[in-house]
Amino acid sequence: MNKTMLNQPDLNQIIGDFELPATSGKTFKLSRYLGKTLVLYFYPKDSTPGCTTQGVQFRDHYAEFQAANTEIFGISRDSLKSHENFKAKFTFPFELLADTEELACGIFKVIKMKNMYGKQVRGIERSTFVIDKNGLLIREWRGVKVDGHVQEVLEFIKTI
Repeated sequence: MNKTMLNQPDLNQIIGDFELPATSGKTFKLSRYLGKTLVLYFYPKDSTPGCTTQGVQFRDHYAEFQAANTEIFGISRDSLKSHENFKAKFTFPFELLADTEELACGIFKVIKMKNMYGKQVRGIERSTFVIDKNGLLIREWRGVKVDGHVQEVLEFIKTI
């Protein structure tokens, strides 16, 4: 399938403003972050092995992202309460966004049919997006494998 058939956002396209509830009692609004580079990473489920590893790797490199004027946000369909527990357990220094209504999932087209124990289920395809300081989508990774991914994102950020 080509990209237009999937209706995914195009690279170098401005991402429309959206709001989601965030951990720490905050509300994320995309337009508030103009002037900074954003890494939005979508993951399937809080406290699962791959999602934990990915979050911990972003946590461990957080200072390097911050040094590059970059904010990180993790997004899944889990509840804010689940996110708060996940964030606290692994001391993530960045906020997690609760996309229970699939608003951001829809914008970035990350909901896919997946096989789980022989059944077809709808779920988030692990994906990462970089939005530049002007609100342009400048890089995307879809169908992400956790190993080495955070390092790859960081290397890209350093080239901006």
